[in-house]
Amino acid sequence: MSVVGIDVGTTAVKALLLDEEARVVAEASHPHDLKSPRPGWAEEDPADWWKGVQAALGALAGQAPLADVGMAAVSGMVPALVLLDEAGRVLRPSIQQNDARHTEEIAWFRERFPEDWLFGHAGATWNQQVIPPKLLWIQRHEPEAFARIRRIAGSYEYVTGRLGGPEYLEANWALESGLWSERERRWLVELLDALELDPGVLRPVRFPGEVVGEVASSEVPLPLGTPLAAGSADHIAAALAAGLLAEGEAVLKFGGAGDFLYVSSAFAPLKELFIDHHDVPGRYVINGCMATSGSLVKWFRDRFAPGTTYAELDTEAERVPAGSEGVVLLPYFLGEKTPIHDPKARGTVLGLTLSHGPAHLYRAILEGVAYAFRHHVEVLEAHGHAIERFYVMDGGARSPLWRKITASVLGRPVVHLASGHAGSAFGTAFLAGVNAGFWSFERIKALATPAGTTEPDPAWARVYDALYGVYRETYERLKVLYPRLEVHDA
Repeated sequence: MSVVGIDVGTTAVKALLLDEEARVVAEASHPHDLKSPRPGWAEEDPADWWKGVQAALGALAGQAPLADVGMAAVSGMVPALVLLDEAGRVLRPSIQQNDARHTEEIAWFRERFPEDWLFGHAGATWNQQVIPPKLLWIQRHEPEAFARIRRIAGSYEYVTGRLGGPEYLEANWALESGLWSERERRWLVELLDALELDPGVLRPVRFPGEVVGEVASSEVPLPLGTPLAAGSADHIAAALAAGLLAEGEAVLKFGGAGDFLYVSSAFAPLKELFIDHHDVPGRYVINGCMATSGSLVKWFRDRFAPGTTYAELDTEAERVPAGSEGVVLLPYFLGEKTPIHDPKARGTVLGLTLSHGPAHLYRAILEGVAYAFRHHVEVLEAHGHAIERFYVMDGGARSPLWRKITASVLGRPVVHLASGHAGSAFGTAFLAGVNAGFWSFERIKALATPAGTTEPDPAWARVYDALYGVYRETYERLKVLYPRLEVHDA
């Protein structure tokens, strides 16, 4: 028997096949694009996700037989907003979690439902990630689509539905949407009433460990009748893949967005950060999400160095001294979520001179993301949480340069995991195996084997300590100016 994990990521769909010993038998991916047609917008086409699922599963089937798959699960970006009509057709491109177009709508909700009200009910704040302001934007700007909404889904619920699963919303979509009261275990219909939206558009909440249906689609090579689990938020599946089970350990996830993850045994939300259900029942993950991380690196390569590999960009950046010779970058290219919750923030480059070149800017991007992770660490530790060990994972963690920069910015070692035992697709497949009864959650500790530890460079750390202060102060000085740029948006 085997299990399949599918991850709908920001830039690709990934699929992975594990055998009964949790060994990777086959893996594949299929790319898609994050679209930003206007400043602050972040959209994707759900049809691209489904094509990616078909292509990735087809590639798996070309590597190994899928006839004995005993369980499949899907993870994905959260809380992506997919709107469906009465017939289940997608009404418009998805609005992604890092979309920042709806600043006026955030203010509208904040006036009517004070921040303390939302935090008390949902453990959330009014920020660019939560769903109600996005729905209000659609109501105001696309009223025909709004009038036809009959169901709301997220990225992995949509894909699970296409595979044959029922209509549901996974618990972490609910928790991150700002529409769910974890303490009362109910949808906050007050917010839907304010939009004059039928609460029935929100389907029942299901948890990652639940089996919700079975494969009924003949468009993919999975056997008909294969059980489907409810799936998982991508960053939570990544935390599981990293072996993050107990308090005291943190994961820095260098995906399209940047995620900071820390396990908590209690529902104890922080206003600066998010909180989610762990895939392990009864535990939570305090976390942060930066709107851009790997997507910013991809943006630089595609716009300024097309045809260049990331390894080649790293080689050029390694020739640049730590601190990029005085260039500091704020990676707020889609506004920013945690910990500043400012959708009006902008990507900012400080310190450019005629002596700087592309390699300086590229290295400043890597450093800027590392500074943003340090900001999250400081917020968490200020609330009394101690971090004993840092793990780094996902695509960016494969870069030795980025690992060394991150360790030096944090002033602490970072552990990277062996390839194949890391990432959301692996965590999702492992979760499917738990659901199928192949193994327990504790087995992940034996599988999440470290590939190495990167120590901070003391000389680099001294430079970064000084420039991190500049990084923080730059935002504080400029945050009153960013809103004035909106009138010039395309």
